[in-house]
Amino acid sequence: MAAKIKKGDRVQVLAGKDKGKRGEVLSVSPTENRAVVQGVNIVKRHAKPQGMNQPGGIQEKEAPIHLSNLALIDPKSDKPTRVGFRLDGDKKVRVAKASGEVIA
Repeated sequence: MAAKIKKGDRVQVLAGKDKGKRGEVLSVSPTENRAVVQGVNIVKRHAKPQGMNQPGGIQEKEAPIHLSNLALIDPKSDKPTRVGFRLDGDKKVRVAKASGEVIA
């Protein structure tokens, strides 16, 4: 099945503690239906020192968020939209449902 949200897409959070925040998708895990979005769902992790370069301590990093809580940003209207698919010649392309714009 084709992915509606891919790495590099701009998305907006629809639900949860970060509702309304926007960011770029850093990675997607299709088997778990989760994505890591830049600046969203920040958690604190305790880390041991890893040699001379990396000191230990409390570090903040992005945690995965469920794909159902994300909406793609429409390139035309800059608002969240659902994603559909259509055939463009012999290629299957993603389309913003709100504007009909093809998503690169």
